[in-house]
Amino acid sequence: MSNTLTRADWGDTTVLRGDAIGQVADIKKGGRGELQVHGSARLAQALHAAGLIDEYRLLTFPVTVGAGKALFTDDAPPRGYDLLESRTTRAGAVYQVLAPKAFEAGGLTVQDGREAAR
Repeated sequence: MSNTLTRADWGDTTVLRGDAIGQVADIKKGGRGELQVHGSARLAQALHAAGLIDEYRLLTFPVTVGAGKALFTDDAPPRGYDLLESRTTRAGAVYQVLAPKAFEAGGLTVQDGREAAR
């Protein structure tokens, strides 16, 4: 999504303007391949709220550099996730692939000093 670009000169790229959510829904219905969002927290938040994200690929770094932008806002709809892949880089960053699923309320209990899902 761009407020300034009208076209992109790299790869199979589509610049979205105006109703990005409707355009993404149409692209997904048309089966035009994989869609990716890079560097647009606002678009990712809107796609999350619309239920249009099939998979998250998150890279979490073990540092604190301030508040930053939140991927999930306070008004985001609840979702559960299936962990499809997880690995840690040599630098300690954690790469995770998560697939959204229906939210299920649950909790943790402590057994023998360890957390256990119930």
